[in-house]
Amino acid sequence: MERKLLLKDDIVKALRNVGVCPGQIIMVHTSLSSLGFVCGGAQTIIEALIECVGKDGTIMMPAQSWKNLDPETGVHWEEPKEWWQMIRDNWPAYNKDITPTNTMGAVAEMFRKWPGALRSDHPARSVAAFGKYAKYLTENHDLSDIFGDDSPIGKLYELNGCVLLMGVGYDKNTSLHLADVRAEYPGKHLCTEHSAVMVNGIREWIAYQTLYVDGNDFEEIGDAFESQGKVSREPLGNNSICLMQQRNLVDFAVKWIEKNRK
Repeated sequence: MERKLLLKDDIVKALRNVGVCPGQIIMVHTSLSSLGFVCGGAQTIIEALIECVGKDGTIMMPAQSWKNLDPETGVHWEEPKEWWQMIRDNWPAYNKDITPTNTMGAVAEMFRKWPGALRSDHPARSVAAFGKYAKYLTENHDLSDIFGDDSPIGKLYELNGCVLLMGVGYDKNTSLHLADVRAEYPGKHLCTEHSAVMVNGIREWIAYQTLYVDGNDFEEIGDAFESQGKVSREPLGNNSICLMQQRNLVDFAVKWIEKNRK
């Protein structure tokens, strides 16, 4: 497929057509390359988003650094097992000003360093936010409450925010993890994770218990949710963008998970 050229005005128009407006609080997931040739790259996407929500709006994006987890969980699948202990002993402690994102995309990587953006303190599952509610969304991100009611995703639900998917599918839709936390199903279980953090100025490899992260059925949930007609979708370049109310998504997903998961 021939790549399409996208200018900032094209992106702003599509965002407004899909329903993005001043004052909104939006969790954004993006794939820059899937949209085509964006003139100005990640910077153009971020500027368009900020322009559309205005001074009273808030943008949040994932800033996860999940390589800072125990190799035993599979996050260093490409490295030999005999290296695992050395990774545990030497992986750099999380620093929200320095630690890069892992596979969150070029837009999220630039956004975490955007002037005025704030980042949460979780060493593996952080978010970054910019705007009116950035401080509230990013503060007190508890180690064990990755995606629960008091996490940034839970706070977005409390604030009646939205989710915007830009060229990505529901497998990237972090808000579905809040439904995972709230739903009750037979296979639901906790796990122990480990990350490198700074404790009183000293790097430590710490253990913490959290809900096991399961997203294998997120695309299926997304298809079922979209069939309810509660998603606004708009073409953009070589792909599309879609906007939804996060509460509608999470509430639907809780029921879907309880009905379908083993």
